[in-house]
Amino acid sequence: MTFKELLIKLNACEEAREWAGDMPIEEIVSTCRRGDWLLWLAEKVDVDLRLRTLAKGHCANTVRHLMTDERSIKAVDVAIAFGEGKATREELDAAAYAAYAAAAAAAAAAYAAYAAVAAAADAAYAAAAAYAAYDAVAANRQQTVDIFREYIGEALIEKVNQLLTK
Repeated sequence: MTFKELLIKLNACEEAREWAGDMPIEEIVSTCRRGDWLLWLAEKVDVDLRLRTLAKGHCANTVRHLMTDERSIKAVDVAIAFGEGKATREELDAAAYAAYAAAAAAAAAAYAAYAAVAAAADAAYAAAAAYAAYDAVAANRQQTVDIFREYIGEALIEKVNQLLTK
């Protein structure tokens, strides 16, 4: 089986399949600009849960400064601890549940705030804010893909190569 065939078998999105083309997995991992694609593939080929969680925890840690709810911050810390073998799956699940509750409350508040800002802001201000946010997202996207490469890159390459040689 080729890597392209594996992507099809795993139901990868067309955009990812087109981008990957005929590249080997080593090149995919070293050049991919989408951490979410690397994580998706790592989950599909069953890279160790602790490694995936460690990578996710470090990615979430890149936006820790934006977190206002202690439950979210604790979930990041527990994810990293779980990835390092210092927390149990039960502790991880409990922290994740609490963080989901915090996220739901924050989403409701953010929606209300967005509606108020949208009603009060003019189009130029909104466009400038959106552009600044886009730059921040692009920088964070690069940071997170580097984190995924560091924590799951080798394991991902190994798992994919095992599947391709079966």
